Amino acid sequence: MTEDDARRWIADRVPRETFDLIEQFVALVVAEAGQQNLISAATIETIWNRHVVDSAQLLDLAPPAGRWIDLGAGAGFPGMVVGLVGRHQVSLAESRAKRIAFLREAIDTSGMGDRIDVLPGRIEMLPAEPFDVISARAFAPLDRLFSSALHLSSRRTRWVLPKGRGAQAELDAVRGSWQGDFSIVPSITDADAAIIVAENVRPAVGHRKTGSRR
Repeated sequence: MTEDDARRWIADRVPRETFDLIEQFVALVVAEAGQQNLISAATIETIWNRHVVDSAQLLDLAPPAGRWIDLGAGAGFPGMVVGLVGRHQVSLAESRAKRIAFLREAIDTSGMGDRIDVLPGRIEMLPAEPFDVISARAFAPLDRLFSSALHLSSRRTRWVLPKGRGAQAELDAVRGSWQGDFSIVPSITDADAAIIVAENVRPAVGHRKTGSRR
C-alpha cells in the first residue's frame, strides 16, 4: 500500500473533520520525532501506511464500541488513531514521562479529551478493572503481555495484538501456559505481518498467573 493509497483508505472511511484530526496528529508525531524516538525514522516517510492504517485496521477486529485500553501507547499508535476514528472510550497506558507528555498534548490538540485519556504508570500497577478491548503494538512478548495485563481483562475482553512476522511463533510458544480462543488475521499493510486476536484468555490448568478476573 502506497502513502496515497493509505490516505485514501482512511479518507474513504471517516468524515472530513476526522481525517483533518488524523492529519493534525500525524504532523504532531513527525514534529515530535525530532525530539524523541516516537517512531522509527525509517518509517516517517510511510507513516500513513506503517502507522495510521496499521492502527485503524484493528477497529475491524474489535467490538464497535466500549472501553479500549492501549498498552505501551508510545506515539499513540494504535490508541490515538482508534480514539479519533472509532466510537470507543480509549485509555492510553504509558509509563515514560516524555511519551505521557506528548500523548496529553495530542489529546488536547485534538479536542478529544472526553473520549481519550492517559493512564500513566506501569501496566502491572494499574487498577484491576476489565476493558472491552486491549491492544498492544510492539509492547511485549505474548506471555509477558498476558501476565502483565490479565487484571485489565475479563473472559469477554477482545485482545487485538499486532505481532508482525512472528505472530504464529509467539502464539505457539504460549499454548502450554495460556488458553483462549485465538485466531491470526493477516495485516492489510504488510503481507508478511499478522494480528493475534484473542478472547476468553486465561492461564492454562497448572500454570497459575496473578490477576483478578470477572
